[in-house]
Formats: sequence, C-alpha cells, structure tokens
Amino acid sequence: MTATRFVESWFPDFCRTPRILVVLGLAELVVVLLALVPDAGVSMRLDRFIVLSAFALWLAIAVAAVLCLSRHWVSRFPVWLGSAVALVTTAIMVVFASGVVYALYAVAEQGGLVVSFLRFSVSNAAIAVLIVSIALRYFYVMDRWLVQINANAQAKADALQARIRPHFLFNSMNLIAGLIRRDPEVAEQAVLDLSDLFRAALGAGEVGSTLQQEVELARRYLSIESLRLGEQRLRIDWRLHEPLPWALPMPRLVLQPLVENAVLHGISCLPEGGCIELELRAQSEELCICIENPAPAIRLEAATLQLGAGHAQRNIAWRLSYAFGARARLTGAWRDGRYFCNVVIPLPQGASVPYGARSGSQWLGD
Repeated sequence: MTATRFVESWFPDFCRTPRILVVLGLAELVVVLLALVPDAGVSMRLDRFIVLSAFALWLAIAVAAVLCLSRHWVSRFPVWLGSAVALVTTAIMVVFASGVVYALYAVAEQGGLVVSFLRFSVSNAAIAVLIVSIALRYFYVMDRWLVQINANAQAKADALQARIRPHFLFNSMNLIAGLIRRDPEVAEQAVLDLSDLFRAALGAGEVGSTLQQEVELARRYLSIESLRLGEQRLRIDWRLHEPLPWALPMPRLVLQPLVENAVLHGISCLPEGGCIELELRAQSEELCICIENPAPAIRLEAATLQLGAGHAQRNIAWRLSYAFGARARLTGAWRDGRYFCNVVIPLPQGASVPYGARSGSQWLGD
C-alpha cells in the first residue's frame, strides 16, 4: 500500500482550485498575447477578444477536468510516459472540442474565408499542449519541492530527537540508579516520569503535537531535572494566562528543547541555581511563550556559537517558520544576567478561546 501511494503522488493534482485558476490564467494569457501581436491587434475587436477568451477558458476548464479525473490512471505510468499520455490526451480532447466549436460556429475567419478545420484544431491543440506542459512541469517541481521541505523538516525533528535521546536518557538513568537505595519511591516516580516523557516525545508514528502536549513534555522534563539538581537549585514558575489554545497544532519538540537549554546552559552552570520562569499568553491573535532564566554570559555565548543552544533554537525557528509562516518567530537575548527566549505563534481565527474546561494550574498538577 505504501508503494501505491508513492506511485500516485508524482502526477500533479489538478482538482485543486488554485491550480485550476493557474490553468485558466495561462489560457487567458495566450489570448492577451494574441491580441497584443501587432498584425493581429488591428483586427482584434472587443467582441472577438471576448469570444476567444470564452473559448480559451472553456477549453482550459475541460483540460483541467480531464487531468483531474485521469490523475490516478496516468500515475500508473513512469513520469516521462505518464506526462506524454497526459499531453496526448489533452491534444485529442482539444481537437475534438475544436471540431465541435468549428462545426457549430465556423469561427476563425481569415481573408473572408473560413480557416480549414485542420489548421484550426491543430493550432488549438498545439497551444493547449504547450500550456499543459508548462503547468505540468511547474506543479511537478512545486510538489517535489514541498515534499523535500517536508522531509527536511521531519529530518530536523528526528535529528533533534536523536540528540535528546541518549543525552537525557543516560543522565536520567544515572539519577534513578542513585535514588534506588536512598529513596525508592522517588526513584519509582522518576521512572514513571521518564517513561511518560519518552512515550510522548518519541511516540511511534506521531508527526505533530499540540500546545498541551508540548507543555506536558516540558513539565515532565523539568520534573526529572529537579530530582537531579534539587528543588532548591532548580525552581520553576509557570505563568499560564487563560484562556489558552491547548489544542493548537504545533511541531513536535518546540518547548522542551528550549527548557532544556535553560537548564543545561543556565541553571546547571550556576552553583546557586535559579528559577526558570515560563509564561504563556494568547493575545492579539498570537500565542506568546516566554522562557526566562539566569545564565552566565560567557558560558551562554560559547554554547550559542557551538551545537548547543544556538543549534536547537535555529532548528525550532526554522520549523516554526515552515509550520506557521513568516509571522512565527523565535528570539533570544541575554540581559543583566538573565536569558530571555520568546516564541510568537500566530493563532487561527477563533483559536484564542479555551479548548478545555480545566485551568492551566489544575492541568499542570500544581
């Protein structure tokens, strides 16, 4: 079944409204170019221009419909053969449609004589094949480009998961091993948190996440890190301003890596530790996430220049931009001994209303 989906995916989908509009625009562009030709422009009256436009648009709609309906059949062939079949089918259909129009209206007069059917139909077929060739190539390249971007985004997410997986797992297992004899109950809870964390972060077959899942992932990570560093050294201050769009779709692993940077490059570098402040607010059709933590400047700059905090932030910023467009942004700055990381995500219309009855503090278990 997977192989079938791969075969069917290469031929562009002409059933989409934007692509039909592109085909219509190309057809009308040909009519405009004919009207602008110096010799033809003299005799191109308004009524003739309207007739040619109607004929061109009618053919374009018919061609788009045929390509839409024949997509699965054409996709059974290799790319070059399927493209040739689509072009030949287009030519045959245009010749037939031109014959119908020619027989009914006897259009395209030249020098007072009706242009021969052969010239009329072949010219229309040649123009239609040229337009379809351009559209096929353009949509094919666009589809392959989007597939490549999707694969690139998934690869970046997988790489981020692979970086978190051994690093965090080894630290957590060492922590649990040290807790087993000293505090078995805490060690058991740490095992449960670690299991839930990896089940959520590395769930098989899951390619997306939600705001609720991202916050839960960060909360479980911080719960384990607080066992390693101690509650006095690592303090967490959640500021959740309801209503929040808990069901908002998000790329996986957006919040947890930023929280991890705050712990590894901030709190862990300070003997006295500190407090990580996480604020979530939905306002002006935007979701604002702010993470603030104490951090030494020299260590922070070194980490940012290497594959540490800077790598994770670039990765997340790229995936947010791909998922939400140019309005999504991630910024970070160090000021007065504290590091500020801000994430802004545009909200769809109506997403600022709460998706559940529970408040943020109840859901987080505070």
